[in-house]
Amino acid sequence: MIDLKSHKKIIVFTGAGMSAESGLKTFRDSNGLWEEYRIEDVATPEAWQKNKPQVLKFYNARLKQVIEAKPNKGHLILAELQKHFDVQIITQNIDDLHERAGSEKVLHLHGIITKMRSSVDDELIYPIKNKEIKLGDLCEKGSQLRPHIVWFGEMVPEMDNAVKLISQADILIVVGTSLVVYPAAGLINYAPKNAAKFLVDPGNFDASVLHGIEQIKKTASEGLKDMEEKLLKLLH
Repeated sequence: MIDLKSHKKIIVFTGAGMSAESGLKTFRDSNGLWEEYRIEDVATPEAWQKNKPQVLKFYNARLKQVIEAKPNKGHLILAELQKHFDVQIITQNIDDLHERAGSEKVLHLHGIITKMRSSVDDELIYPIKNKEIKLGDLCEKGSQLRPHIVWFGEMVPEMDNAVKLISQADILIVVGTSLVVYPAAGLINYAPKNAAKFLVDPGNFDASVLHGIEQIKKTASEGLKDMEEKLLKLLH
């Protein structure tokens, strides 16, 4: 019998819909987080230069939400699949729910809210202590610490790594993302032509978006349960 764990590399690409069932607001829903704030005021380098206290207040509030949230069934299913397959997660989400569910290989495309970094040296990254970043918290080079998040208008440093990972996929599972926001949406184009591709999302998509992709039109938890059943059948 073929050892599918060594032969089947599963890449899971997750977006906001993955964490929505854990109570974390998505950005583009009608009741999304951005309705309460202008992107320009809290999530750009210019906002940081203009009003650091406001940016820190926004991200400290989001960190509090993440700390209080718990991994949902979808997160736990992905962690369970590690027992049978080589599972690599690439997430657009800035929460740590995949890790808390037990997933070991997680690449955060847009950073992670539980960490902070230097404003002058991107390599100086620290865990956030006492559940918030305060004005006056400095890195070892003396600059104000900022959220370890990729803001609008900034480069996505992990993009090249994400492309390399997706190009190795035997199976690609996209969960809870609109597939319309670039550059992240373009990642699926790097999957091998012969890779099996699935989209777990209850939304309606144009046929052009779904070309070569099987949609499971359910929420993350429900759809990943179906996906798990499909994958486990491969083991028999």
